[in-house]
Order: sequence, then structure tokens, then C-alpha cells
Amino acid sequence: MLSRLRVVSRLGSSLAKTTEKKVLSTAARSLVCKIPSIRCYSAEVMAPGITAPDEQIPAYRMSYEVERERLKTFGTYVQECLPVCVQKVQVTHGNELEILVDPDTIVPVISFLKCNFMCQFTNLSDITCVDVPTRPMRFEMVYNLLSIPFNSRVRVKTYTDEFTPISSICVAHISANWYEREIWDLYGVFFDDHPDLRRLLTDYGFDGHPFRKDFPLSGYYECRYDDETQRIVRDPVELAQEFRKFDLNSPWEVFPNFRDTDTPAIAPGVDESK
Repeated sequence: MLSRLRVVSRLGSSLAKTTEKKVLSTAARSLVCKIPSIRCYSAEVMAPGITAPDEQIPAYRMSYEVERERLKTFGTYVQECLPVCVQKVQVTHGNELEILVDPDTIVPVISFLKCNFMCQFTNLSDITCVDVPTRPMRFEMVYNLLSIPFNSRVRVKTYTDEFTPISSICVAHISANWYEREIWDLYGVFFDDHPDLRRLLTDYGFDGHPFRKDFPLSGYYECRYDDETQRIVRDPVELAQEFRKFDLNSPWEVFPNFRDTDTPAIAPGVDESK
């Protein structure tokens, strides 16, 4: 009797598991059909503009127009999911999707692109900064993300200035630690809630931020070895007069064949003193 009850219980549990799997698969298929994705490799892969894999290129290839249209659809989907965060969605000439967001919402946007099932941008390629001094918000922050499951990239842009800090995304991508330290070192953009915001490439006592457009090319200080103190010292930059002389001639003029000579050449055998 006990053995029969055990058999019946096992059959009931297996039946419940099978039913649960069917329900989950049906829900997943309906979700995929309703929500647009960057790439959708299903029965529509043979649609016009899509080429199936072959022996030379074992991957699905889309035409320029089809890929651009899908990027626009995905950008619209992200903008509808985050209407308060996303300010603009654009596709560049080379079919690169760019999402322009509010600087106060950079962490929710990056977290959404990472955790959302239809995005899965789990790889942070890099973070960079662009300095445009003529703008009120002179620094343009650029986040490049990669989705390995969908083999797609997206570029998230936001803005700030030299006085307004921006939130760190280390809570979403731990790899952003050194990228943000580098931007702080070279551009002077301060990141809130960063675990270890220190200079990365320059010295600890370095003054200024070298990649700013208003930073002088010669810098403010120069390092040299002092024989008297037997150590490296730092002095203010002093350019001698010979280093301030600029020769604006073409570099090709140092070669005889390209030298512009106004005086006629002296014939051989003729005395120049006569």
C-alpha cells in the first residue's frame, strides 16, 4: 500500500513539474511576441533583408535598412519603458543606437539595460568623456554597452559640468571603477558614491586635469632629478627662448629636391669671385 502511494505521489509531482514548464514556456513565448527586441531570430529570419548563415559567414546578416529599423524600434521601446529618464533616442549614420538620458537617472537606465530580459547589456565596454568648453554642460559622458546574447551595442550619453557630480554606476557594473577614476583624473568629473575615487594615471600631487581643453600643453610643473638633494623634484615650467621659436616652413624643405632656391646654380668650373 505504501509503495503504491509513493508511486502515485511521484507521478503527481512529475505531472505538476511538466505542467509548470509548459505554462512558463507559453508565457515566455507570448512575452517575446509582444515586446520588441533588438534581434529576433525566430521564424521571421528569412524575411526580406535578412540572410541566413552560410559556410563563409555563420551568422544571420541584416541589410542596412532592416537593421536601422530594428534599432529604432528597440530605442522606442526603451523610451516608452523609461519616459522620465530618456530624453532622446537617435540612430547614427553607421547604425549605432544612442540613448540620451538625464544625468540624475543614469543609474536606473544602466540597471534597466543590464537586467531587462529584452536588453541584457551585461558588458560595459568602456566609459569616456568629451570636453566641449562652449557648452553650458561642457562634459559629455559616454557609456558603451554590449549585449552578448543579442550581439548588439548601445551608447548611452549624458552631460555634466566641472561643478556638478554625476552618480557612479559601480553598483550596476563593478568594472566601471577604473573607468570613472580615469575620467576623474583626466577630466575632473566627480562621481558620487564611488568606492575609491583617486587619480589613476597622473601623480598624487598633480595639479589640474590634462584632458581638459583649457589645460596648457606644456603643463604647470616639470619633474627633474636634483643632484644636490639626490631625489626627483618638481619645479614650475620655464620655457627657454630657443624653445619658443617656431619654424613655420614646410618640413619637406630640408630635402634638396624639394628646396625652393631663388638663386641660380653656379656652373662647374666658373670662379664665383669673378
